Amino acid sequence: MRLNTQTDYALRLLMHLAVNPGTLVTIAEVSEHYGISKNHLMKIAQTLGQLGYIDTVRGRAGGLRLAYPAARINVGTIVRHIEGDFALVECFAGRDGTCRITAACRLSSVLKQAVEAFLQVLDQYSVENLVADNSQLWKLLKSEAV
Repeated sequence: MRLNTQTDYALRLLMHLAVNPGTLVTIAEVSEHYGISKNHLMKIAQTLGQLGYIDTVRGRAGGLRLAYPAARINVGTIVRHIEGDFALVECFAGRDGTCRITAACRLSSVLKQAVEAFLQVLDQYSVENLVADNSQLWKLLKSEAV
């Protein structure tokens, strides 16, 4: 299973904001820390803002911050919101595909169980769990403005 780039960036952005609680962090800062595209991060920040996970403050002194404590932001929920499509094979989504064995195939059932198990593990963690007691990560991501 592979998460899409948007999900990866969303989780990294949330982790960065969790390491800098109460601080407005800029897209440029996050982009520089991770070495990833500002444009992609802006799209992710917009999505996370629309979903209510982060606050976006516009203007000269603006930036991003978590909308509520990192302990309340569930990793599994974020992955479900951003990833959207867990159709690992064409028959998952009920698409009219070319697979001739769909009616007798057990693979789709096994893959559905695997996706559910994957998401159940992620549901056990919050963004706080990803950053708490991780001094090395904090050193790498701590905002210089703090």
